[in-house]
Amino acid sequence: MGDGRERYSRTDEKEQTSDTFAATSPDRESAAPPVDVATGMPRREFLKRTTIVGGGLAVWQGLLRGEPAAAVEQSPTVPGTVGPTVAVRLRVNGSDHQLRVEPRMTLLDALRDELSLTGTKKTCDRGECGACTVHVEGRRILSCMTLAAMQDGKRITTIEGLARNGHLHPVQAAFIEHDGFQCGFCTSGQIMSGVAVIEEAKKGWPSAATTNVRRKLTLADLSDVEIRERMSGNLCRCACYPNIVAAIAQAARRG
Repeated sequence: MGDGRERYSRTDEKEQTSDTFAATSPDRESAAPPVDVATGMPRREFLKRTTIVGGGLAVWQGLLRGEPAAAVEQSPTVPGTVGPTVAVRLRVNGSDHQLRVEPRMTLLDALRDELSLTGTKKTCDRGECGACTVHVEGRRILSCMTLAAMQDGKRITTIEGLARNGHLHPVQAAFIEHDGFQCGFCTSGQIMSGVAVIEEAKKGWPSAATTNVRRKLTLADLSDVEIRERMSGNLCRCACYPNIVAAIAQAARRG
């Protein structure tokens, strides 16, 4: 008798559990689609409407400006662009270049990709290593941190433009003499910064290592400490720093 009552009790529990699950489980066919709380409409319908309205506004603004559809989508004059372009005139190493580039293109990418001047290296692409150093209007800058469009009409010098009439720049010759490189990847940026260091000392510009800022700095004051401080923005993973400092010091002594 006890076994029968236990069997019937278990059967009743299963039936009650099945009924409860059926009552609380959502029916996939009859379940309502999710509703956006803010608008009170189904989310799919909300997304459709916002997409249609946004696309219509973009087309309407293009028509108001009178821009042809081809110009808005992509400029056919620059392969690989995905947006509008701007005209830029760059005077690089004594030669004028007329370019059409995207407004977001950096000077580094313009030099390497548009003018094929690959001596300027692209390493960190965030202004930390100094390998992309070039001179703009006689001052060194990091070409990965400036836009090409901002240099319109300016005079730019890269590592390819240092030599004159087949003769190396004194800093280039000093780097070879003192073996101021190993893998060579950072060398172009090191040399460009080394040239700038000497020019800055000639102009009397002090640095954080200058002991007396009231007295005008000269090339004779360009000590190893000064050179290391002024070259601190150029990294060398091969750790050729002693040779690099010696090369710049020798070039400075030679004037």
